[in-house]
Amino acid sequence: MRTVKQVSDLTGISVRALHYYDEIGLLKPSEITESGYRLYDDEALKTLQQILFFKELDIPLKDVKEIMLSPYFDKMQALKNQKKLLLLKSKRLNGLIELINKTLKGENTMNFKEFDMSEYYNVLDEFKIEHEDKVIKMYGSIDKYNEFIEKCKSKEDEIAKDAIKQYGSIEKFTIALKKNFNSNALTLEEQYNKFKKDCLEDKHPKLKELYEKLTSDLSKDTSSKEIQEIAEEIVNTAKKDYEAFKSDRGDDYWYYMVKIYSLLPEWIEAVDKKYGSGASKFIGEALKKCPSTKLPKIEELYKKITLDLSKDPYSKEIQEIAHEIANEIEKQNKALKVDVGENYLGYIAETYLSNTTYIKVIDKKYGNGASKFVGKALKFYSENSNS
Repeated sequence: MRTVKQVSDLTGISVRALHYYDEIGLLKPSEITESGYRLYDDEALKTLQQILFFKELDIPLKDVKEIMLSPYFDKMQALKNQKKLLLLKSKRLNGLIELINKTLKGENTMNFKEFDMSEYYNVLDEFKIEHEDKVIKMYGSIDKYNEFIEKCKSKEDEIAKDAIKQYGSIEKFTIALKKNFNSNALTLEEQYNKFKKDCLEDKHPKLKELYEKLTSDLSKDTSSKEIQEIAEEIVNTAKKDYEAFKSDRGDDYWYYMVKIYSLLPEWIEAVDKKYGSGASKFIGEALKKCPSTKLPKIEELYKKITLDLSKDPYSKEIQEIAHEIANEIEKQNKALKVDVGENYLGYIAETYLSNTTYIKVIDKKYGNGASKFVGKALKFYSENSNS
C-alpha cells in the first residue's frame, strides 16, 4: 500500500490531483485508514497508469471516467488502442522536432499562421462531445475516432496543404467541416452502415434468405439466369426497404454500395467470413450485372471522356464533356449538402495528375494515360470556366 504522497512522488501527479480524482469518482483509494489517510494498492496504480495514458492523448477527464466506468471497458484492448494513438502522436512530435532542427539550421520553413490547424481539431473534439452517438455509429467507438484525429495530426502538413488548395484557407476548410457535420453525407453513411449491419447480422429475414441462396455455390456463373434472378431480387428488396436506395439518387448510392463488395477490405473480409472465401467478389459481380444496378451518370461521363485518349484534352469536344462532369459533381454535392470548397474541381484535377494511387486505378479502369488525360481536361476547364 502507498500513501497519496508516495503515489505522487512515484508518478509525478500532484496530491491535489489525486484528491480530485477521488472526488469525481475516477480513482478511488484502495483503503482509507481510521485517521483518514488514503492508501493505494498495485491495482489502483495500474488504473492510475491507464488514466495517465488517456490524459497523454488529451482526452478530457469526464470522457476518461465514462470510458473506464463503462461495463464494456476492456483494459487490454484499451492499452492496445492507446499504444496505437501514442505511436501516432510520437510520429507527429518527431515531425515537429525535425522541423525545429531544420529551422535552427536556417532552412526554409512553413508559415505556421497559414497552416494553424488548432481550430480544425477543436471542431473535431466538439463534435465528439456533442454527438457521441453519431461518432460511435460512424467510427465504431470513441477510441477509433480519437485514432482518426491522431492520424490527422500525424499528417497535418499534408492535410493543411490540400485544404488550402481545395478551400483557399484553413479557416474556410474548418467552416466547411462544421457545415459538413450536418450534411446529408453523414446521414447517407449511417444508412449504408444500417444496410451493411443488417446483412451481416441477419436482421432482414428476406435478405438473409436471398444472400444464403446466392452464395450456396460460389462456383456458379454470376451471369447465369439462376444467379441473376436471385441477385435481381436482392437489388429490388434493398431499394424497397432501405432509405438510402429510395432517395432521388438511390440508384447511384446502390451502385456504389455494390462496388464496396470488391473494393473495401474490411467489408470483403467480413462477407467472406460469413459466406466463404471469395463470396464478397462473387456477390459484387452478381449484383453489378443486374439490370437494376444502373451506372451513375458521372460514371458514364468518365467513360465518355476517356473513350479516345488520342484526342486533345483541351478541344471543344472534350471540354464540353468536362463541363458535364463539373455539373454532375455539383449536383451530387448539392444533394449531399456538402461544402467541398471553391476549387474542388481544380483539386480533383491535380489529384488525377499527380496522385500515384489515383493514376494507377484510373489507368487500369480506362486505359494507360487516362488519369492524366482527365486531369488535364478538368484542370483546363476549372481554370477557364466562368461558372
